[in-house]
Amino acid sequence: MITNTKNVLVVDDEAKILEVIKSYLEKKGYTVFTAENGEHAFCILETESISLVILDLMLPDISGEEICMKIRQKSRVPIIMLTAKIEEEDMLKGLDLGADDYIIKPFSLKELSARIEAVLRRSGNDLVPLYKKISFHKGDLEIDFQSHTIKKKKREVNLTPNEFKILAALVKYPNKVFTREDLIATALGDEFEGYDRAIDSHIKNLRQKIEDDSKKPVYVLTIHGVGYKFGGN
Repeated sequence: MITNTKNVLVVDDEAKILEVIKSYLEKKGYTVFTAENGEHAFCILETESISLVILDLMLPDISGEEICMKIRQKSRVPIIMLTAKIEEEDMLKGLDLGADDYIIKPFSLKELSARIEAVLRRSGNDLVPLYKKISFHKGDLEIDFQSHTIKKKKREVNLTPNEFKILAALVKYPNKVFTREDLIATALGDEFEGYDRAIDSHIKNLRQKIEDDSKKPVYVLTIHGVGYKFGGN
């Protein structure tokens, strides 16, 4: 059964704020992970499939701006910044680094919930990675997400719409391990009416088109007992 549960990571060095936000969002149906510093946040991002990050700028080990910048080097997961800074220049800096929204402390939980819902709606169909055109393994695989063209060793590859959406989801979140249900929810959406095992067929066909050896894939990797993840550098 496919669920609509979203995993939210809240990063703040104030334990009380973490507790209050976690309790409130869990009542809203979210699964909430918390971290009190940047190091812990990165551990969670590496191991969990996070749908949205709520990020405080003032952390003890690494600034929120630097965390945002490092996340954006790998993923387009939505980020909402929390800060006590009220200067417009500070807000613009955060947005320039890749944040999706900005909330000034103190804030109401209702406002935070509304911002989360709005950001998730905006990002739900955005399967274009940070760079719209990107290549892997010295040009072995080239993906242009703007024109929906794929090239393998400089030769264009024809993917079906579902194959392209699955590849886009994997590339957008390169550190995530997707279950079949995750790929259906993220890549194919509510209009998908097939069985979750259909994902395996799409993956098989995708590998035949973009891998040198579909039995020894380097791009679409199987994580045994869990699902799939992207292996391109």
